[in-house]
Amino acid sequence: MSKNKSKHQQESSSEDSDSDSSSSSGGSNSSSSSDLSKSRSKHQSGKSKENPKQSKTEKTKNSPSEYETPHQLKEDKRNDNSDDEKLNKQRKQSSGDSSSDESDQGKSIEDQEKPESKENNENDLTGRKRTASNNEEEEDVIGPLPVAATSEPEKKKRKVVEHEKIYLHNLPSSETYERSYMHRSPITHVVVTKTDFVITASNDGHIKFWKKQEEGIEFVKHFRSHLGVISNICTNYNGTILCTIASDKAMKVFDVINFDMINMIKLEFNPLTVECIHYLGDAIPTVAVSDQDSSRILIYDAKGNGSPLHVLDRLHTKPVVLIKFNPVHQVVVSVDKAGILEYWSGYKKQFQFPKCVHFDSKLDTDLFEFAKNKTYPSGLSFSPDGNKFVTISMDRKVRVFSFLSGKLTRVYDESLARFTELQKAKPQLANMEFGRRMAVERDLEKTEQLALSNVVFDDSGVFVLYSTMLGLKFVNIVTNQCPRFIGKPENLRLLHLSLFQGKVKTRKAATTLEMEAAKNPTLESVQPDPTLFCTAFNKNRFYMFTRREPADFKSPDADRDVFNEKPSKEDIISATEAAGEQVLYDTAIIHTSMGDVHIQMFKECAKTVENFCVHSKNNYYNGHIFHRVIKGFMIQTGDPTGTGTGGQSIWGGEFKDEFRSHLKHDRPYTVSMANAGPNTNGSQFFITLTPTPWLDNKHTVFGRVIKGMEVVQNISNVKTNNKTDQPYDDVTVISVSVK
Repeated sequence: MSKNKSKHQQESSSEDSDSDSSSSSGGSNSSSSSDLSKSRSKHQSGKSKENPKQSKTEKTKNSPSEYETPHQLKEDKRNDNSDDEKLNKQRKQSSGDSSSDESDQGKSIEDQEKPESKENNENDLTGRKRTASNNEEEEDVIGPLPVAATSEPEKKKRKVVEHEKIYLHNLPSSETYERSYMHRSPITHVVVTKTDFVITASNDGHIKFWKKQEEGIEFVKHFRSHLGVISNICTNYNGTILCTIASDKAMKVFDVINFDMINMIKLEFNPLTVECIHYLGDAIPTVAVSDQDSSRILIYDAKGNGSPLHVLDRLHTKPVVLIKFNPVHQVVVSVDKAGILEYWSGYKKQFQFPKCVHFDSKLDTDLFEFAKNKTYPSGLSFSPDGNKFVTISMDRKVRVFSFLSGKLTRVYDESLARFTELQKAKPQLANMEFGRRMAVERDLEKTEQLALSNVVFDDSGVFVLYSTMLGLKFVNIVTNQCPRFIGKPENLRLLHLSLFQGKVKTRKAATTLEMEAAKNPTLESVQPDPTLFCTAFNKNRFYMFTRREPADFKSPDADRDVFNEKPSKEDIISATEAAGEQVLYDTAIIHTSMGDVHIQMFKECAKTVENFCVHSKNNYYNGHIFHRVIKGFMIQTGDPTGTGTGGQSIWGGEFKDEFRSHLKHDRPYTVSMANAGPNTNGSQFFITLTPTPWLDNKHTVFGRVIKGMEVVQNISNVKTNNKTDQPYDDVTVISVSVK
């Protein structure tokens, strides 16, 4: 009780002191004091309703003139009054005006405390002191300053894939392809199965089976499967069945593990695409085939008698160009030429709309993206977890979708216009090489082979692999970056891709814990061999990109392009006709108007050496001028017109390049063929004056200067036209002798 009484007395004394101070203020009207006391009583009654804890904090933060005890209040007021008196004296001395002092003395204590309380409030809220000049009043600031004015905005954290280096280690990394194998005709499709088989198909209807080894592949079997052009091939989820369709209106079914044909179905229509839509444990191995001339999708039993099990004729309105099966969710995705994409279930669920997806209407998705852009995808691939799929379309854009929601998450523009802009901003290739590749892209668009391009996921589901005019891109769809770019030095336009990852299943016995823990070099010898199999535009070869460079082979003379096919009848006839006459020689001497140049020939490039030797024996080069001379780089001749645009081979046209891994432009005085692009060799050749490694795999090296280097140097030092690089005084080839 005594404590409560003392508290009550303190509060009453503080109120009395406040009332005394207000009554002593120099106001002219007595009613103002009564109004002030009324407003104070209202203010105190309002404060009493508030939370006492909150009022205490507000007192300490916002009003430094109010304290807990009246003694502190009086002391503070005295201090404030003394400070004000000092300030007024200073103002008096500076201005000499006594009226300001009288007016300040007539103000109440509360009015004198107001400016200080504002300054203290600003100091507490913003942490900055504002000082006003003597003649200007301080501006009122209500509330704290904005956060953006005092601190920088937070930077976005870049997304990081935790095991990106491990994922990249399990992908091919060599800049150039390691090996290539051939068909008799251009190869259109390549597929890698889960049973470690590689199947290739060419446009003459032939199928080849290859088995993946610990390093490289091994040929297994060759089928003359179809009489027409193969439209598409596919394998089932576990890699045990292969289906092929062709323009001969037939579908062939193969047992992959036993590499044998098990069924042949005669179709009554021209097939366009095919896909195995069954899963492990399904009673019927169903296969979906689309009609090239209508919107129908026909479902067949791969091991049945050839009659369709079901026909989907109302799902699409245009011919279906793509059918893909998602084995995780057991859902089929089909796309027609109008760009309309549909989801449907397999035979087990009677081809109904799937219930696992997160939408009921396609209007809630981005699946109309292709129809909106008037295009359709040529390739579609699902991620290993089945929750994403990626497409590459005829407008040269790569799109990544969420499978369950149908939402578009990424778009990568790989159009020709985009590459042209990139070349202008930051050149990726020499202008001549870029122009040549652009010409190849235009030829590709004129044909239907652009529809053969596809896109694949790696086993992690993080990287997407696809081909462009500059090479193969490995794009991380999480970080949105391209950490690897391979195949750029190759003169190939790669199209269809298939990826092998992991180890080859060669062990017959089960792996035990002791075997895994043992440090046995024999057990550790089986290492992962990630390999990317690719087809190319108008090439009868398929190419293997691995983690090994071509130069890593034991034999330095080993050729990475394997000739696994027998020569054609035309090649045999041309070979037998020229068998009686020697066409290859070891050395050649070029007799010029400035001296003789002796050349050692490389017979590994048989066609190129034969072309040069036969031309020399026929006096073809006699009288030719060195029409292009660049000091410190090279000298060029072999054009009968002297302009750099003429000349032909001994066969009357152009012939193919002959690149060898050990024959490079790695030293001066290298003799090499001039060309206007891949496989355009005629009669022109040049001799280098310095190492030119950027010409490797672009020009065929067929000789080196072994004597007469000073003659080559003297020719390179003649005065030339700055625009045409042609010497003002002609340097001619008198004759060429071969030995």
